[in-house]
Amino acid sequence: QVRLVESGGGLVQAGGSLRLSCAASGRTFSNYAMGWFRQAPGKEREFVAAISSDDSTTYYADSVKGRFTISRVNAENTVYLQMNSLKPEDTAVYYCASGRPETLPDSDYAYEYDYWGQGTQVTVSS
Repeated sequence: QVRLVESGGGLVQAGGSLRLSCAASGRTFSNYAMGWFRQAPGKEREFVAAISSDDSTTYYADSVKGRFTISRVNAENTVYLQMNSLKPEDTAVYYCASGRPETLPDSDYAYEYDYWGQGTQVTVSS
């Protein structure tokens, strides 16, 4: 059974930083692209960042480019999202997701990911 567990969320002031982690189990982690999505209250889930299975390629939403960095350590079955210069509009529940075998590293549609974590809340105060 595939399981993804996010951690690292919390309350931070605007301009601050947080690092999210997602620990994966139940499948060969290094075979799949990974992604981060977020969902704010009253809004649809949106793509944040993705990374290829071998860590060679990353892809970001325009809204976070230059502020967020996705990375992974395959030996630890973990993917990270470093978030800097946080803004109040970054407030959301953040989800990590594991791609399908055919998912490309620039996949930004939720249907291209088949396993999801439970989410971690990130709140940025102004």
